[in-house]
Order: sequence, then structure tokens, then C-alpha cells
Amino acid sequence: MMQGKNKVHQVLSFIVLITMGLVIMIPFMFMIVASFKESSEIFAYGLNLNLDFNTITLTNYRALFNNRSGIYWRWFFNSVLITSLTTAFVLLFSSMVGYGLARYQFNGRNLIFILVLAMLMVPRDILLLPLYRLMVQLRLMDTYIGVVLPGMVPPATVFFFRQFCTGLERDYAEAARIDGCGEARIFWQIYVPLMKPAFGAMTILTAMNAWNDFLWPLIVLRSTENFTLPAGLMSAMTPYGNNYDLLFAGSVMSIVPIVILFLYNQKSFIDGLTIGGVKG
Repeated sequence: MMQGKNKVHQVLSFIVLITMGLVIMIPFMFMIVASFKESSEIFAYGLNLNLDFNTITLTNYRALFNNRSGIYWRWFFNSVLITSLTTAFVLLFSSMVGYGLARYQFNGRNLIFILVLAMLMVPRDILLLPLYRLMVQLRLMDTYIGVVLPGMVPPATVFFFRQFCTGLERDYAEAARIDGCGEARIFWQIYVPLMKPAFGAMTILTAMNAWNDFLWPLIVLRSTENFTLPAGLMSAMTPYGNNYDLLFAGSVMSIVPIVILFLYNQKSFIDGLTIGGVKG
């Protein structure tokens, strides 16, 4: 009887998940279909997923690749650079802070952890104005570091690493200290390899958030050639003439790096979220 109920539950869960997946995929499917259409045909019959293979065209992608100004690929390079810097700094500093909060006893540790939890409750939009004033005072407007600096130690990533490190064995550190290892060596050579699933999960989430970030780069970056892909593609939208053909083609190309990153790192991503969810 229980086995029958479990099978019914599994089938229902499978149907619900498939349905949700298809609903989520509809905008992406429309974007891909529209990228192979002429600009005049994209909204000619409303939003639809109809694709006539007799009229399919690669003109949009040719225009994207053969753009003489090269502005799209400049935006692409800016996004790659900012995403790479953001991901590297976030993983470095968040893992160190999370490890320290989980492993060391010191005055103020609980207060710092409470502040981390409190920051999780603060919407990012509230911080835009003070962060903007800070970037102006530091003269970091229209620079890459101005985009990267405010998000180097996100509280959610610190919390995740802290929870993950709480579940790791302490015996490794004690044995290493007996052998004369310093604290930095213990962290880098012993615990960082053990934290590989956490790094895998946070790499994908951090890179995805940095790659798709629109509002903050738009506020900080002033020059068109310094825009990231989301900000640059949005700048093509005007009340007088929207290049929807190039916009959809550029949007399709923009999701390729994230898809590649996920496919390359999906095992660590799943392991990190699974292990991190039950430890601590």
C-alpha cells in the first residue's frame, strides 16, 4: 500500500515539475524563435512560438557578428570581465569569512553572524543610493571596480559557507596544528578541497547573478563602451526605433556562457546545495 502511494506521489511530482519547467522555458523558447525571424515578423502575429522553416533567417546573427562598431562584443567582454572578477572575489572573501565564523571562537563572533543574518533581510534596492554616493566619493564611477566592489562579500554567500563549514570535521585542523601547520595552510590545503561542493554551487549562483545584473552596472557605468550586456542591450531600446532583431539574437548569445558554466559545473552545484542544505 505504501509503495503504491509513493509511486503516485512520484508521478504527481514528476508531472508538476515538468509542467513548471515548460512554463519557465516559454520565454526562452520565444526568444530563440524570435532571433531567427525578421524584425517585421517578430510581433506581426502577436507573441507566438511559430517558426516557419521556409522563412528562417540568420541575418540577425550575421549582423551581430559583423557589426563594424564591435560594440556588442565590447559589452560581452565587459560582462565576462566583471563576472569573473565578482565571482573570484566573492568566493575568496565569503569562504574565508564563513570559515572563520564557523571554526573560530572570538569576541563578537555572534554579533557578526547576527549582522550577516540582518543583511539578508535588507532589500538591495534600499542600498543603491548610499552605495552610489560612496562610489562618487571614491571616484569609482564608470569603472569596473565600482561595479564589483559593493558585492564582494554578499551575506547570503557568507551564510552558505558558514553553514557548510559547520558540518566539516574539526579533527583535520587539530591534527594539522599538531604537525605544525599554520592557520592559513590549514584553510587552503585542508578545508578548501573539502569545500569544493560549496565552491561549485556558489560559483554558478554568483556568476549568474553578476552576469544578469542590470540596475547597478547601469547606475555606475556612464560610457556606452563600458556597459555590460544587460545594460547595453537595454540601451538599444528606444521609443523611436527598437532593434528587436538584434536584441533577441544578442540575448540568445548572452545566455550561452551561463549554460556552459552550468553544464561544466552542475555536479558540484547539485552536491553543494544538497550537502549544504543538511549540514550545520
